[in-house]
Amino acid sequence: MSQSEKGKIRIGIGGWAYAPWRGTFYPKDLPQKRELAFASQRLTSIEINATFYRTQKPESFAAWRDSTPDEFVFSLKAPRFTTHRRTLADAGESIERFVASGVAELGTKLGVINWQFAPTKTFDPQDFTAFLKLLPRSVHGQALRHALEVRHMSFHTRTFLELAREAGVAVVIAADSPYPQLADMTAPFVYIRIMGARQSERLGYAEAEIALWARRAKIWASGGEPDGLSRLEDAKSNRPMRDVYLYVIGGEKVRNPAAAMALISRLNN
Repeated sequence: MSQSEKGKIRIGIGGWAYAPWRGTFYPKDLPQKRELAFASQRLTSIEINATFYRTQKPESFAAWRDSTPDEFVFSLKAPRFTTHRRTLADAGESIERFVASGVAELGTKLGVINWQFAPTKTFDPQDFTAFLKLLPRSVHGQALRHALEVRHMSFHTRTFLELAREAGVAVVIAADSPYPQLADMTAPFVYIRIMGARQSERLGYAEAEIALWARRAKIWASGGEPDGLSRLEDAKSNRPMRDVYLYVIGGEKVRNPAAAMALISRLNN
């Protein structure tokens, strides 16, 4: 299968401002204001964590856009003020405020919005149905992609998968973590967060593990579903190609850039 018959694969890390990366990932003499530019030359995506904690300004999104290569893509963690509430159906104003904060400034560099829920958040079908209806499909003509990062076993139901599929949103695939995994496909793209990088491994993961995740990314991009992941439904093949967003998050965070770069290198070989 040619590259034109596959979705695009984006590989990255969470954020770019992390002191232990200075001298390990970043050169010791690199000014902090140039860290994003440096990272974006070596990765193909970054999941922005700052949007989870506080509202950003349009000027910030524009600066991030202008500091990165043309093909680079950002994903955004949606505000915790939206996702960490008792009743999601009441989140309309919070969602509108976030989307209007300047995310459209990213233009074609806007990837996926990750709506991460607390591990204690349980599945309420009626409430989640209402929440999904609140998610905008576009902003200023820019299409929006949404992913749901759920972390409670109550979401392991076909009802939840059907709601996500009907809304065209992805369910985040959690890997190498204590969180429950749902690898069922519900959207025309895939969003994976691998969270098990280890200090003992120079690349965060063993070479065989890097090769495995690279192979899985290629399978997803070509429309298949790789083996070895937890699903509620049988895996299906010969589906349309999908874009893939894979982030190395958490674990021994100092190793995450090395793992992401190793994955990109493996994809290109």
